[in-house]
Amino acid sequence: MSAFDVVVIGSGPGGYVAAIRSSQLGFKTAIIEKYPNLGGTCLNVGCIPSKALLDSSHHYHDAHSNFKEHGIDIAGEIKVNFEQMIARKQGVVEQNVSGIKYLMDKNKITVFAGVGSFEDATHIKITKTDGSGEEIIEAKNTIIATGSKPSTLPFIKIDKERVITSTEALKLKEVPKHLIVIGGGVIGLELGQVYLRLGAQVSVVEYLDRIIPGMDAGLSKELTKVLKKQGMKFYTSHKVKSVENTGSGVQVQADNAKGETITLDGDYALVSVGRRPFTDGLNAEKAGVKITERGQIEVNDHLQTNVPNIYAIGDVIKGAMLAHKAEEEGVFVAETIAGQKPHIDYNLIPGVVYTWPEVAAVGKTEEQLKEAGVAYKSGSFPFKALGRSRASMDTDGFVKILADATTDEVLGIHMIGARTADLIAEAVIAMEFKASAEDIARSSHAHPTYAEAVKEAALAATENRAIHI
Repeated sequence: MSAFDVVVIGSGPGGYVAAIRSSQLGFKTAIIEKYPNLGGTCLNVGCIPSKALLDSSHHYHDAHSNFKEHGIDIAGEIKVNFEQMIARKQGVVEQNVSGIKYLMDKNKITVFAGVGSFEDATHIKITKTDGSGEEIIEAKNTIIATGSKPSTLPFIKIDKERVITSTEALKLKEVPKHLIVIGGGVIGLELGQVYLRLGAQVSVVEYLDRIIPGMDAGLSKELTKVLKKQGMKFYTSHKVKSVENTGSGVQVQADNAKGETITLDGDYALVSVGRRPFTDGLNAEKAGVKITERGQIEVNDHLQTNVPNIYAIGDVIKGAMLAHKAEEEGVFVAETIAGQKPHIDYNLIPGVVYTWPEVAAVGKTEEQLKEAGVAYKSGSFPFKALGRSRASMDTDGFVKILADATTDEVLGIHMIGARTADLIAEAVIAMEFKASAEDIARSSHAHPTYAEAVKEAALAATENRAIHI
């Protein structure tokens, strides 16, 4: 029987990072993955392929709508080769997956292809993917990193043909004429914009009164305005009550705030109402690991389950279901096992929506500060006032900085605009070091850049001192 210091179940961003860090720390490490490819949801059917399609569709949109203004004339009709677009996306996925395999080999991590299930707290059975049988290995420590799956509503049957999840939306054979997105969160809006750019009519049905409801209300309002301008239709405060595959399409019925029923007919219904922890087949009960009614694995502040040598990270535990959160937790657990004292500030895990304009945020929203009774001041700066934004024709959006009214410490930074997915890193670093708004305002930012909007927002929060507006 093979024995390991650390065994990781699941090879998504949390799992493979946990394995690499464990190996770096000198532990004999193994990772178990039931699917043919390493990388989990993020690399195979999530973050990476969706960004590939977002980038490809963005290029098409620019060529179709913006190149002429830039002085670029293209002879003939600009067409979408959708088959090639999907093929390029898959190529990007394969490059990333092979990169993970390389990292496993480099770090001398043993990879088992199969379903990992507990026999007891220190033994894991691996049912081989290739059907060649079973194997039991011994684990001194186990890290559960089995991720999540798309959620649905009780009355919706996902048939993967017309009523689909994000997984199927990433490999459609055609551009829909009308895509109905159920849920106005990150995944639905990103994939909705992909197909909107490619010529689809896109309708978003959201139960709450605004899209991206977990983010600052100002970001939601601005993104709604911009996406409406691009042609996306929104049905907020609408409760979906039925979704039917009609054979050649779908029909969605929903009640508005007044109780009136609307009917939407489309080609596909993308069900994007969140994700659920995935622990199926884990046999956690055999190891004595507790799972809540919501399917989450309970952990303490050390990400340790009720069984001391078993840990859990990523989407299977509480908190935001984000790849970078899972990565931080993977490192945290490996270092905890090694006797170190790692730290994660969950308030400083950034959230990003990869639409265009991009949306990014870290820290507290205005709504949260008001609810907590925290006195704060706010400074905002619009991208349309930046020379760099005007040069690139990316003038939608703004940066908003929230700071403590007394100490000036930055409490939250919220932004929507070009490249804010990258700009948010500056906000995270500033807040990690307990920066004040004045600290950011007095830091030199290269000109002309999008990042100047962060400095200007900080100036606006510091005695309303913004220079360029």
